[in-house]
Parts: sequence; structure tokens; C-alpha cells
Amino acid sequence: QVQLVESGGGVVQAGGSLRLSCAASGRTFSHYAMGWFRQAPGKEREFAAGISWISGWSLYADSVKGRFTLSRDNAKKTAYLQMNGLNPEDTAVYYCAADNSWPPRSPDYWGQGTQVTVSS
Repeated sequence: QVQLVESGGGVVQAGGSLRLSCAASGRTFSHYAMGWFRQAPGKEREFAAGISWISGWSLYADSVKGRFTLSRDNAKKTAYLQMNGLNPEDTAVYYCAADNSWPPRSPDYWGQGTQVTVSS
């Protein structure tokens, strides 16, 4: 069992940066690939970024590639999403997720989400 808690969301102006954190509980954090998904108002949840068990592989949606960076610290059981160059289209609820397969497209566990709002 893995429980995930996101933090770091907020309101930022276009062009700004935020770093989201995802703290996990459970002894097997390092056994899971981690992913970040997002859901904008009126839209379906979409994959944004994923990182493998020991950070050897990473995967990004085209919409965030080059602006977002996902990392993880297995000793701290925490994953991070550094978001730079934010624009209003990035406004969404961001969800952390853990998946025991790669790529992390069908997660086994989800966090509760954190709101990111980018003002123009």
C-alpha cells in the first residue's frame, strides 16, 4: 500500500515557476514508477510526466517537455515536479501517482491533488 500527498501548488503569474512535491508512505516507494497527471476544468485527466524506479528513465507529455522536470528521492520517499515557464494553459489540479509498471499510464495509487493556477 502506498499513500501519496501532494504539496506546493498555488497561484503564479505566467512565466513563473512552481515546484510540486509528492510525499509517499509505505515501505516500497522505490518499487513504483512515479507520475504526475493533471486535470484542467472541463477536461479529462491527462498524463504530464513520469519517472522510473531508480530515475533511469523519464517521460514527458509534449505540452510540458522542456519546461517541467520530474525527479525523485527514494531515501526521502518523495517525488518532485519542477515547473518552469508556466502559462495559463497549465492551470489544473495536479495529481501524483504511483504505478508498478512502466510507463506509469495506469497508476495503482493516487494522491488527492493540488491546485495550480497560472494567471496571465
